[in-house]
Amino acid sequence: MKPRVKEFFDEPTNTYSYVVADPGTGKCALVDTVLEYAANSGRTNHTGADRIIAYIKDEGLEVEWILETHVHADHLSAAPYLQTEVGGKIAVGEKISVVQETFGTLFNVGADFKRDGSQFDVLFQDGDSFSIGDLSAKVLHTPGHTPACLTYVIGDAGFVGDTLFMPDYGTARCDFPGGNAETLYDSIQKIFELPDTTRLFMCHDYGAEGREGFAFETTVGEEKAHNIHVHQGVSKEAFAEMRNLRDAQLDLPKIILPSVQVNMRAGHFPPAEDNGIRYLKIPIDTV
Repeated sequence: MKPRVKEFFDEPTNTYSYVVADPGTGKCALVDTVLEYAANSGRTNHTGADRIIAYIKDEGLEVEWILETHVHADHLSAAPYLQTEVGGKIAVGEKISVVQETFGTLFNVGADFKRDGSQFDVLFQDGDSFSIGDLSAKVLHTPGHTPACLTYVIGDAGFVGDTLFMPDYGTARCDFPGGNAETLYDSIQKIFELPDTTRLFMCHDYGAEGREGFAFETTVGEEKAHNIHVHQGVSKEAFAEMRNLRDAQLDLPKIILPSVQVNMRAGHFPPAEDNGIRYLKIPIDTV
């Protein structure tokens, strides 16, 4: 079955969010939503999320799921705000506990921060299935960028998170804690086992040399034939060598430290301190 997919682009973080709807029932899921965050002031706003809410109401949709492909390092999730406004269960991969253990230690969050994924409503395992109205959906565990990365296959559409980019841009970095280039290669081969006609929707696009503007949709067949990093015929060894050399030259995302602290909590901020203000930590000379 073919879901109706509407994209929303947050240009400051180059992030695509999606509303994925069952045309027959009007039930829908939201994928990888964004809360705007100003690093210079610590201010947040809901401009992008409010655009999604307006679309949902205009189309008469009912939200069943708010899906996270992984703990994002480049933007804050708007999942709690959207859940309050339009409902839906917040879901992520079960390996979130690995990410929480790693970054819970880095940020020294203390025993009150649970490292079992219980901040989320649903923890998906590889091979799990669920539904959006009459749409059938399945979960692929596709680690390598992070340990908890998932690809959601909803009808004929796959939402790959950061695992793949558009064919002319390549693949995700693997140098975050728990990332691994060989593992990412294996995950991509799992995606490549889907039918060639499967539509693939990107979480990010940064533009590519020779291409005008941004893009967000391709197919399994196009990725297999043309992905500049991992098209058919590229060996695991060659991919890992390329990816590791490339990652060694990359800067960290600009708001990785705020993003991870919030997203490992399912989009919630740390509790307010005794003065009523919430704070995010910045480790010095550590990352």
